[in-house]
Amino acid sequence: MSLVGNGDVDDIEDIIKTAQDTDIRSGNKKHVVPKTRKYKTKGNVEQVDADSIIPGTQKVYVKTWGCSHNNSDSEYMAGQLAAYGYNIVDDKKTADLWLLNSCTVKSPAEDHFRNEIKLARDLDKYIVIAGCVPQGQPKADYMQGLSVVGVQQIDRVVEVVEETLKGHSVRMLGQKKESGKKQGGAALNLPKIRKNPLIEIIAINTGCLNQCTYCKTKHARGELGSYPPEEIVARAQQSFEEGVVEIWLTSEDLGAYGHDIGVTLPQLLWQLVEVIPDGCRMRLGMTNPPYILEHLPEIAKILNHPRVYSFLHVPVQSASDSVLMDMKREYCQADFRHVADFLKENVPNVTIATDLICGFPTETDDDFEETMQLVRDYKFPSLFINQFFPRPGTPAANMPRIHPPEVKKRTKKVSELFQSYHPYTHKLGEIQEVLVTEISHDKQYFVGHNKCYDQVLVPKDENLMGKLVTVEITETGKHFMKCRLVKDKEAKRPATVPPPLPKGQVSGFTPNDIVITHKGIWFFGLSMVVMAIAVIWRVYGMINQLIT
Repeated sequence: MSLVGNGDVDDIEDIIKTAQDTDIRSGNKKHVVPKTRKYKTKGNVEQVDADSIIPGTQKVYVKTWGCSHNNSDSEYMAGQLAAYGYNIVDDKKTADLWLLNSCTVKSPAEDHFRNEIKLARDLDKYIVIAGCVPQGQPKADYMQGLSVVGVQQIDRVVEVVEETLKGHSVRMLGQKKESGKKQGGAALNLPKIRKNPLIEIIAINTGCLNQCTYCKTKHARGELGSYPPEEIVARAQQSFEEGVVEIWLTSEDLGAYGHDIGVTLPQLLWQLVEVIPDGCRMRLGMTNPPYILEHLPEIAKILNHPRVYSFLHVPVQSASDSVLMDMKREYCQADFRHVADFLKENVPNVTIATDLICGFPTETDDDFEETMQLVRDYKFPSLFINQFFPRPGTPAANMPRIHPPEVKKRTKKVSELFQSYHPYTHKLGEIQEVLVTEISHDKQYFVGHNKCYDQVLVPKDENLMGKLVTVEITETGKHFMKCRLVKDKEAKRPATVPPPLPKGQVSGFTPNDIVITHKGIWFFGLSMVVMAIAVIWRVYGMINQLIT
C-alpha cells in the first residue's frame, strides 16, 4: 500500500484552533491530505482502502533507537495508543502499523532507521515516524509521504495513527509554547506503557543551551524547555504508586534544567528525594560540565543520599582544549577534571561515566594523546567511545575530515586502553546491597545495581525481582560483578510500594478501562448503524405516505 498522497501537510499544528479544544480531531479532518483509493486483490476478493475502519482496533509495533529520552517518548506513545484501544505488539510482521522512533546522534542509527522504513514499505505496512531524525530533517527524501509525530507532539500520536490507517499523510512538528515561551513538551501525566514496569523514565527538560558543532540533536530538540518541578514530582509519585522502584531522570542536558524557568537542578532533586520511598532509588542522567560546575557541592550531597545512586554521566568528548573549543563545548579539560575530582573526593565510590569522540576533524595526534592520558588517569568504569560521524547540517560536517583509517586507528587504540584495566577487581568479596530491576541480555541472570550503580548479576530467582538484596561479590569482570546471596539477609520489597503493574498494562489505567474503550468504540459504531437504519426507515415511511 502506498502511503503517498496528493501531498502532505508540513505541520498540522499550525491549523489547530487552540490548545484547549475538546476535540482536536474534528477540527483537523479537512486539513488531512487523503490518498487516492487503490483497489487490491487478495485471492479472488477485491479490497479497497477506505475510511470505514474502526479506529483503535489495529495492531501497532513500536521500535525505538537512541537515548532514554526517546525510550520515554515511546512508552508514552504506546500508552496513549493502548488506552485508545490499539493493540501494542512485539511481532512486527503481524502489526498493521509500525511506529518508528528515531535517533539522529550517529549515522549508523539513522541508517538502521532508514532500513526499517524500507522493510516496512516492502512488507506493505502503514508507517508513522517519530523522534529526532524527522524533526531535524523533515524534508529528507526517504521520509516523504510518511506521517510524522514531532518530539514535542507525542500527545497527538493517536490522531496521527488514526489518520495514517485511513491512508492519509499527517505531519505534526510544532513546538509547544505558553505565552510565547517553549515548554518541556507533552504533559508528563499522559498514559504510558513502561518497557520495564519497575523503572520509570522521567524527562525533566528537552533541548539544551549548547551549540556543539557536531551535534544534530539540537536541530530536533531545540532550545531548552524545562518542566515545572511540581509536574515532575507528581509523575514520580504516581510511578511509585504503580509499583515502580527506580526512576531515571533524563534530558539532553540534566545540568541545564531550570535555567529557562528560574529553578535550579538541586532544587528539583531535593523535592524528588522527599517523595522517593525507602528501598527505592533515583538515577541522574547526563549532564555537561559547564552547568554542573555551579552546583557541585549540592550535587555531591544529593549523590550521597541513600535513595540516590552515586552515579553521574558527564561527557568529556575530548581532553584537548583546542578540540573542545572547535566543538564549542564551553569548558576546558581542567573544568572536567575539577568536576571528576570534586565528586571523587566528596562522594565515596562514585561512578563517573563519560563519552569520547575519536577523530573530530581538528584533532591532532597530540590532542588525541591528551584524551588517552585522561582515560589512564581516571580509568572510567563506563566509557562510551564513538568515531566522529559528520551529521548533515552541522558546522563540523563542513570541516575537512581526518582520513577514516586514522580515525579507526585512534578508536581502536583508546578501546584497547579501556579494555586493559578492570575497575571491579578490588570489590571481590565485598558485601553489597543491590536493587534488582532487570534481566541480563543472555537471560541467564537478573541484574541489580549497588549504590554506585555497578552492574551486579544476581541468581535468577523470581522472588528477587524488584527487591533490595544483600549479596557477596564472588566474581568480577570488565563490565559486571557476580554474586551469591547472603543467606541470613532477606530480600526486601519497599514496604510502601505496591506490586508493579503487569507488563504491558497502561500506567494510569486499569485493564477494565481499556476494555471499556474497546467496547465504547464498538458501541459507537453499532449506535451509528442503528441510527442510520432508523433514519432510512423514517424517510421510507414519509415517501410511502406521499405516494399513498
